[in-house]
Amino acid sequence: MGPDDFRLMLDHSSDIHWMVDCQAVRVLYVSPAAGRLLGREPAQVQAMADALLADLPARLVRFEQGDESRRTVVRETALDGRDGPVPVEIESTLVATDAGLRLVGVVRDIRPRRALAQQQKKFTSMLNHEFRTPLSTIDGAIQRLEMTQRNADEAIRKRYRKIQEAVDRLLGMMDEYLSPERMDSIGRVRQDDTIDPAALLETVAQAARQRRPAISVTCGDLPRRLRADPAGMRLCLEVLLENAIKYTPPDAAIQIIAGKASEGGVEFIVSDTGPAIPADELPRVFDKGFRGSNSAGITGSGLGLYMAKSIVEVHGGNLSVQNLLQSGKNFRIWLPIAV
Repeated sequence: MGPDDFRLMLDHSSDIHWMVDCQAVRVLYVSPAAGRLLGREPAQVQAMADALLADLPARLVRFEQGDESRRTVVRETALDGRDGPVPVEIESTLVATDAGLRLVGVVRDIRPRRALAQQQKKFTSMLNHEFRTPLSTIDGAIQRLEMTQRNADEAIRKRYRKIQEAVDRLLGMMDEYLSPERMDSIGRVRQDDTIDPAALLETVAQAARQRRPAISVTCGDLPRRLRADPAGMRLCLEVLLENAIKYTPPDAAIQIIAGKASEGGVEFIVSDTGPAIPADELPRVFDKGFRGSNSAGITGSGLGLYMAKSIVEVHGGNLSVQNLLQSGKNFRIWLPIAV
């Protein structure tokens, strides 16, 4: 590809690409997306750039002193658009060229991201209400039974304790994972958190083996650390394992297979040998509230897979499902590897 091909790509991108001469603090290039997104003519771009680049001299000083953290900077702000302020993410990088130091970057419209975050907040508020209300009812009922049924035999008391433990576990998960603030922070605003993928998979599998002993973990070529929200990814894997346990026979084996993916990134696959998902239901598996035709008599709300997919997507990844040729299905998490 030649320079004209790259210029063609930039000119037709939905993001605004730009280049600034650091010495003159002058805009050398801005892609036509500035007009499409902000309604700005080329002559108006320099005035906007002057305000955005006010901190450039201080950044250059720190960079020249060896502060590599100033080479690439990402920030969120709002720019004046045709119909009012437009929330954007601005990523800029200092690049040395034969003609001198250049600041190159991209401006991304983050309105869809903000809309997704708002949807997640509404979703988690609904989830907390819909789950917490019946769980609190069950919790209170079990406590009353334990107080009033003091003459119950050991088998009945054991059932009471199991119900109480399950309620406590669900309430604890909601408190730890499903507050709107917690969901809002997962993936969308990247934290400096990382996970050891192999250790995470084994931890999740070990907890699930209390309900299904035949869960194996096979790890291929995985990075030692992967940038992701630890609690968010743990919740995704717990949802997939819980789903596999609920929809397979008690003696069916469940496998977790992980490794690098051919398209770049890593994959975590939860594979089972249970019944296949009907072909006409596959496109709806991750829809909010959807429950398949094989869910009769199985408790659930149709929210777990929707929630898991949402978390994976805000990490820049994808969650998909595929029926296997003979029996069973694969739920596959794909995550990019930050470079």
